[in-house]
Amino acid sequence: MPFISQIQRQTDYSSFPSSCPIVIDNGASYFRIGWAGETDPRVMFRNIVQRPRHKTTGETVTIVGDHDPALMKYFDCTRSGPRSAFDSNVVYQFEIMEYILDFGFDRLGADRSQVDHPVLITECPSNPIQSRSKMAELLFESYGVPSVAFGVDAAFSYKYNQQLGFCDNDGLAICSGFTTSHVIPFVDGEPVYEACCRTNVGGYHVTDYLKQLVSLKYPHHMSRLTWEKVEDLKMEHCYIASDYASEVRLFQKGDKEAEEKTRCWQLPWTPSPAEEPPSEEIARKAALKEKQSQRLREMAEAKRSSRINELENELKGLEFLLQQLNHVEENDIPSFLAESGYVSKQGIESSLVKVTQSLRKAKREEVESEEKADPSTAEKYTLINIPDNMLTPEQLKEKRKQLFLKTTSEGRQRAKQKRFEEELEREKLNKQDEEKRLENPELYLEELRTKHRELSEKVEQRKRLKTNGGHTNGNNVSGGVGRGERLNAAQKERMRLLTTAAFDRGKGEDTFGIKDEDWQLYKLMSKDNDDDEEGPDEDEAELARISSRLREIDPAFVSKSEPGSSASEIPRFRPLTKEDFQVILGVERFRCPEILFNPNLIGVDQAGLDEMTGVSMRRLPSKGEGLEERMTKSILLIGGSCHFPGMAERLEAGIRMIRPCGTPIQVIQASDPIFDAWRGASAYAAAMHFPQQTFSRMDYFEKGEDWLRRYQLKYTL
Repeated sequence: MPFISQIQRQTDYSSFPSSCPIVIDNGASYFRIGWAGETDPRVMFRNIVQRPRHKTTGETVTIVGDHDPALMKYFDCTRSGPRSAFDSNVVYQFEIMEYILDFGFDRLGADRSQVDHPVLITECPSNPIQSRSKMAELLFESYGVPSVAFGVDAAFSYKYNQQLGFCDNDGLAICSGFTTSHVIPFVDGEPVYEACCRTNVGGYHVTDYLKQLVSLKYPHHMSRLTWEKVEDLKMEHCYIASDYASEVRLFQKGDKEAEEKTRCWQLPWTPSPAEEPPSEEIARKAALKEKQSQRLREMAEAKRSSRINELENELKGLEFLLQQLNHVEENDIPSFLAESGYVSKQGIESSLVKVTQSLRKAKREEVESEEKADPSTAEKYTLINIPDNMLTPEQLKEKRKQLFLKTTSEGRQRAKQKRFEEELEREKLNKQDEEKRLENPELYLEELRTKHRELSEKVEQRKRLKTNGGHTNGNNVSGGVGRGERLNAAQKERMRLLTTAAFDRGKGEDTFGIKDEDWQLYKLMSKDNDDDEEGPDEDEAELARISSRLREIDPAFVSKSEPGSSASEIPRFRPLTKEDFQVILGVERFRCPEILFNPNLIGVDQAGLDEMTGVSMRRLPSKGEGLEERMTKSILLIGGSCHFPGMAERLEAGIRMIRPCGTPIQVIQASDPIFDAWRGASAYAAAMHFPQQTFSRMDYFEKGEDWLRRYQLKYTL
């Protein structure tokens, strides 16, 4: 079930005497604080701190524990994510720990600068002395606590369940926490930390593994797969498989039993309306579209008017320039043209013609054709027929420019004429095809299909020959050949000429190019004369034309061999359905918690929970008669990760495999694996002998923090 925080500020802080201890369960996941002797903590929240900036004021605020998503939209959280004071299960970020303690004491109702109550705070097994001393320094010097006691949360939970009759004096506490898992043996009611065993895998890793698997399976729903939601899915649907391999084989078969174990999480989904929108909505959209079109037309008209004004001003300037040029003397013409930016009078006239045509187009008037508008070739290219020795350097440049323009213009005219002739020929063929189709449609369609099939085979055969040559391996399949057998006729002729030239001229001095026939040979060897590379093949062009014709008259036609056609169809859009917003949990339900028993699934080379039990018992310094049997008869499961269904059965089966046959094994879950640690600590702090187990502020100032090395809490009072 999802965990709910309790952060309401308490108002009865002053009603408790200063001798009443404050109990703190400082877990890596949640922080719990309350009064000794009570059954439930007063304040609970997530053990994290976040310091975002306000988007408007830029002020940095501190948010401890859970936050309200509705309020976080006012803060910039991109540079400050949630931070924890823990590294694994050890506190090492004490500036963050101070924020958490401030918030915890404030929610408990402390309204003074100092906390005048003894404090019992939990820590991990075998906590490093540096972490314990820093925590004592923080509590004594920042909060003025009179005395402090440090105890292990798993030990408090075991002793609390021992009082309830769930476990014995000798036993094992298997604590699977948020970031780590521990196995702590108990002998005569006291934990034996020398035989303790730890694995750096816990509930955090199970949630993270589930989030990775589901995100890879449904990448388009990653924004919905938040950490809190995946945590809820883990607690609601995951379980421990009694036999992991057989469970995987069951889901591989995909039979009815696997379908029954599959769970579905339905995401929020709103079906698209099937009915047509009302007539008022259609009219409103049509009016909006017409308004937008009118605005675009007005913008285009304003742009056209501006263009017309620019062209008219430019035209007046060119006409004025020509008038001035007519009144300039012959000797001053070059300097006048240089100042105006033109080379000759013809350049000004050509610009005048172009501007006039552009102005007529802008005014949407008919524009004369190029043949009528442009002057004759002799008038336009006046310097072409004049010898070079009769021209000045500037006129030579102008002559070369006129030659280039003339050649380009003639090329365009030839290409235009060729396209016109091809279009006439295409129209003629289409007209003939249409006449044939009208005479006998069935026969015409069959002839087209036959011709398409023949051309397709011909084009494919040519491609195979070009790639693999003409050799086959006896099965009408082209075999692998060398480059020489893949060349066409033009390429083979070029290779022959190169070989001949190299053989004839390979000795002595290189004299290629002296004779005129050498350059003729060079032209023959040039790639430009390769007919195979000049353009598309005629068969391919005809195949494309027939394919296009078949697509028009035959709805069932599908072109497979047409050049440039893709083999895969473009996926068509389909409306989203309810199934597109479902997250299916199958093998993930038991694969993720399996890392508690096989940490190598996530790359952690450590022992699982069942193997840790055997390691812990082997580490015991002294083994009395029947001690191991008494310990296996009292195995207590503690921690949030022990809520998975099948945990006790799987642990019992795993421990039975490493113990001798007939060993009594009993695995029991704690009465409340999450809150028993705080309740056990609360009951311990309420005992009469608790003040004797504390480390006072006076001891801290007199003996120093090194004295904490010898500090050991006695759980049996």
